[in-house]
Amino acid sequence: SPPGLLLLTSFLLHVKEDHASPTRLVCDNRLIQKYIVEAKDMEKRVGQCQALPALSCPVLLPLVDFTFQQWKSKSNETKRREILCDLALLVGAAAGAQGQVSEECGARQLRQLYRHVNSFFLLLQTFSWEAGHWEPSCSPHSMEQSHVTSIFLTYRQLVQGKLRFFFLDLAKVLCK
Repeated sequence: SPPGLLLLTSFLLHVKEDHASPTRLVCDNRLIQKYIVEAKDMEKRVGQCQALPALSCPVLLPLVDFTFQQWKSKSNETKRREILCDLALLVGAAAGAQGQVSEECGARQLRQLYRHVNSFFLLLQTFSWEAGHWEPSCSPHSMEQSHVTSIFLTYRQLVQGKLRFFFLDLAKVLCK
């Protein structure tokens, strides 16, 4: 089964019907660790592909670095929206790069990355603490990149950083 589908399925099986809460995903720290390992593995595998050419049309990637102090001062909903913006750019970058990479190894890794990123994107849209739904009108800090490996690096950094800390923050609220 595709890993992205597994991620979404494992999440949806643990969402409470009355109020969406990603209980198992955030309460079982092994799951986020699994996704971090998968992100590292994807990054490693794409690095092993035969010389991938630079993208002729650069993709826009979010700048996913953050300071822990700034992160702690944000509400969970603000964090969720920020991560959704980052994921939206990553989904677009992965899709855009797929159309430019014909080499089989790179194309296969990009398809897998796209599924993972899109699954997290869909997953984070399923729960909210504020009225209203996420609107794709965000403008995260971003930069253009023409190297396929940069997309994988950005995804790994996002999963290891913002997503992991977001799930840790949610665990404090949901896993009592």
